[in-house]
Amino acid sequence: MTVNGRVSLTRIRWHGTNVGSVTPLDVYVDKAEQTISVGVREMACRLNGDSKNFDKAAENLARAAQVTVSGETLRAVIENEGRCILKAQQSGGLPLPWSASDCTIETKKEATIADKTVADRTRLYLGSDGVMVPLVSDVEKKKRRQKIKEKRRRRGKKAKPLPAAKPGADQKYKEFKIVAFYDETQEHRLVAGTKGDCTHAGRLMRLQAARIHFDQVDEKIGNVDGSPWIRNQIEGQSIPLDALGLDFYHLAENVRKARRAVYGEEAEAGQNWAGEVLHVFKHEGYEKAWASLVAWRATLRGKSKRQAADTLLGYASERHDMIRYPEFEKSGWQIGSGPTEATCKTLTARLKGSGMRWNAANAEALMAIEALAQSGLWKNYWQTLLPVAA
Repeated sequence: MTVNGRVSLTRIRWHGTNVGSVTPLDVYVDKAEQTISVGVREMACRLNGDSKNFDKAAENLARAAQVTVSGETLRAVIENEGRCILKAQQSGGLPLPWSASDCTIETKKEATIADKTVADRTRLYLGSDGVMVPLVSDVEKKKRRQKIKEKRRRRGKKAKPLPAAKPGADQKYKEFKIVAFYDETQEHRLVAGTKGDCTHAGRLMRLQAARIHFDQVDEKIGNVDGSPWIRNQIEGQSIPLDALGLDFYHLAENVRKARRAVYGEEAEAGQNWAGEVLHVFKHEGYEKAWASLVAWRATLRGKSKRQAADTLLGYASERHDMIRYPEFEKSGWQIGSGPTEATCKTLTARLKGSGMRWNAANAEALMAIEALAQSGLWKNYWQTLLPVAA
């Protein structure tokens, strides 16, 4: 199967007494996995990203390229390609079209820092987060399998045995982990996702950092949502950050949560209080904001209000070393993890359609395909599948 339709090939095998047999055409056929060409696989993966399901992607493929395959065949092709992309990512076999030296800071200021002009310095951000993905539970799988068996019995015809059952998830939703490296303008990005736990995500951080020579960047900044596992993995994997910051939006969310609990949803006094607290955090730093919060708590009456204040104080206290907004702004560093949040949405958009449920490995494979596009490596990957035959 090719993008130009089905092509029939006649293979000639040559044999020599002292050299054995050789079939020259196999060099090309094997690279194309014998039945479906690289061109068809790329087009299938392209169309799948914007499709609601595999049947729709198969219909689009037929209309766009006159290549007719079933939705089930297309599903197998796309998920297999995703697994191949994962292997390429994990092995580091996919070369990057950029390096750390390309991630320079664009500025109009004439300044010198450590014998380098500002424009000569390089800067990269590290972001990481968790995102929920709908999975097929083990209970659902058993029910599906039982229905198929009952349908076969009613049909009364002999059929091939069902393949061995694969266990499903223990919950309907599982958290996948996302890791992202990006420069100031997001012109250079490297993103990846994993179905694994926190430790797997930490190893992915280290692998991706090594690929881009993160240790050679002048300014290495982390911007995260404050989840303890992220900070633990950054420290445990010895990721060489110059600074790790708490995303300002997540801090603001916790301040607003306390506001609603203490003042109500619409009270002007609460709005003013939240704005003042966030202004102090952003422009005067943690110590002054902490003192302001402690004084504010002392004025509260009522158990529920004090509990809300204690929750906010606890949240800020646990992340005090990450609340460094004045320092970040002075250095020209971003204080939000918006690029990472956006990556979480784009990498899982195909997985969250209405009624969708996935095997974890298949979901990870589809996420790898989108990560390839988000990293700007789409063209590079498909070109590696078309080497010049010797």
